[in-house]
Amino acid sequence: MNRLLILTLVFLAGTSWPKSNPIDDTHDLTAKSWLVADADNKILAGKDIQEVRSIASITKVMTVLTVMEANQDLGQYIQYTKTLRMTRGELIELAMVKSDNLASELLCKNYIGGYNNCIRDMNANASRYGMRYTTFVDATGLLAGNTSTAEDLLMLLNIAEKNHEIVRSANKTKVEIMHKRKWLIFKQTNPLIGHQHEFIVSKTGTTLAAGGCIILTVKTERGLRRVIVLGSKNGRTRIPEAEFIYKQVDG
Repeated sequence: MNRLLILTLVFLAGTSWPKSNPIDDTHDLTAKSWLVADADNKILAGKDIQEVRSIASITKVMTVLTVMEANQDLGQYIQYTKTLRMTRGELIELAMVKSDNLASELLCKNYIGGYNNCIRDMNANASRYGMRYTTFVDATGLLAGNTSTAEDLLMLLNIAEKNHEIVRSANKTKVEIMHKRKWLIFKQTNPLIGHQHEFIVSKTGTTLAAGGCIILTVKTERGLRRVIVLGSKNGRTRIPEAEFIYKQVDG
């Protein structure tokens, strides 16, 4: 771990976040928990930022971080289906861009020491990052036991912003993989990408237990914004609500 990352973790773990203040148009938000912070991690507005909630596929950010910290070969081929093999790097792209559950499962199944060791290290990393109220029970986020808070996920965003594979994936509208002389195309789950602003990190999630979720870091006219939305009504409301938040809140 480089010195800059260590300093960031020390800062975040020791930070007492300022009180969150509601934005004017909260009637436009169905999210149960949300926050928006600036480049200095100052929380500009938020709601129930310490409430523990299911986080759905936001889990995959920690899956990818944990796999990459293990320094496994990104070029190693792993069987994806009976007829298709993908590299570990391609599986990471699928997990982040398409939110592919099978890709995330395979990343953990092919982790050093196996699947259970991968989940254990994901929880150990959460603790090391200062995410005190975060728990992981599977690699995909399909299980309701994958939980965190908006406040903890702000820390996760800071870590993810320093990971080149996560940042690269956040700006891809699709993943293209050649198979038997044909291109397989997997589309991005955040339709805002490629159309406006510059995203540094973006990860969506939705399950019945979690509702619609999204975490993102985006460059706006007002500067860098980090946004977490948890428990939005559904998968269609999470992205408009995140966009509403980072456009409405003044720094």
